[in-house]
Amino acid sequence: MRRPYGHAMSHPPRTDRDRRALWRSPLRGPWLTSVFGLVLLFGIPVLFVTGLLSYAAYNPDLSPVNDETPDKGLLGFYLFSWPTEPYWLYRVTQGVHVTLGIVLVPVLLAKLWSVIPKLFAWPPVRSVGHGLERLSLLALVGGALFEFATGVLNVQLDYIFPGSFYPLHFYGAWIFMAALVVHVALRFPRMVRALRSRDLRAELRTRASDTRPEPPDETGLVSPAPAAPTMSRRGALALVGAGSLALLVVTAGQSIGGALRTSALLAPRGRNPGRGPNGFQINKTAMTVGIRARDIGPEWRLVVRGAGRETVLTRERLLRLEQHGAALPIACVEGWSTSDQGWEGVRLADLAALVGHAERPPKVLVESVQRHGSFRSVVLSDSQVRDPRSLLALKVNGADLSPDHGYPARVIVPGAPGVHNTKWVGRLTFGEMA
Repeated sequence: MRRPYGHAMSHPPRTDRDRRALWRSPLRGPWLTSVFGLVLLFGIPVLFVTGLLSYAAYNPDLSPVNDETPDKGLLGFYLFSWPTEPYWLYRVTQGVHVTLGIVLVPVLLAKLWSVIPKLFAWPPVRSVGHGLERLSLLALVGGALFEFATGVLNVQLDYIFPGSFYPLHFYGAWIFMAALVVHVALRFPRMVRALRSRDLRAELRTRASDTRPEPPDETGLVSPAPAAPTMSRRGALALVGAGSLALLVVTAGQSIGGALRTSALLAPRGRNPGRGPNGFQINKTAMTVGIRARDIGPEWRLVVRGAGRETVLTRERLLRLEQHGAALPIACVEGWSTSDQGWEGVRLADLAALVGHAERPPKVLVESVQRHGSFRSVVLSDSQVRDPRSLLALKVNGADLSPDHGYPARVIVPGAPGVHNTKWVGRLTFGEMA
């Protein structure tokens, strides 16, 4: 007589049915898997689109496949010059991208739990067609885990990647989405049938004691030897939903700001950045990027180049130029953003005019005096330079910039990602990038 699978076995399972019987939860089945899949089917495309918008906004050197916008490249067919209006655009798109990605983590894990018997099916490959399907499944599961894991690590500023996060996440997203499209094309009719096989309202009223396994079918998800239920499907959905809701509560405040910022327990740079005019979030401090006292002391100079001309400005001379103000937030790729801050400084267009670009200011290469770290130089488009709110900021909220906020001068541009609002600026080159 065959021993029950809940007891010790004298030999490993030999058939596919034996292997599936090891996974004994009576909740697994096409219906529950399809419910989780439906949520991901709506959420993941939003993540993909907002992620692509993020790359259009800051274009982090994806050469040779992608280079600078609008030099599009193979995967850059959608790239466009990121607008400066509305000024809160990146704050919203990146906030949605990061917050939704974290909220979907429990759903993804639940979906993988629900299909785990399929991942260990035996034999692993039964035919060429089955082998291709398994390969697409590997790309799908591996791609999902890679994208979510790297995204969460990046949000927490834990850079343990073997290369730059940006191209890894970008190319991984395309591989994952290609596998997802294939998977949906193959499984969508089956998912629709599974969702129609059970009534959601009835399942939400069913207690654990009344929960029964789904009828066996060709999916192989239903256990041939199910255990007694310890939780209803209602309980499983509630558990996953509560996990997602909890992550929303402790994440969304970093993007929304205001009083909700205190609830952002997962914010990478803390919820209490201090008080005073410079009391708002900081990603990288002056110390972490190697700024020394002499780099931003009285000997600091700003070099402005363009049209074959060059001028060197002290901070005192910059303060004597016409000053302008702009109320703009800082929105970071990690998903956090500040409230609108009152910036004061010299318009980038006015600095371009000093070196011969008075009529139509061109794009500008902005270079920082920081010694290490990413984005020590960025290129701002001509439309960004021409926006009257684009400043070389010298003050914020009526006070001098603090060293951690970019003293003696930093760039602030409406709608631009935080990494483009370069701090500790030492050189501006308009037009020719050489």
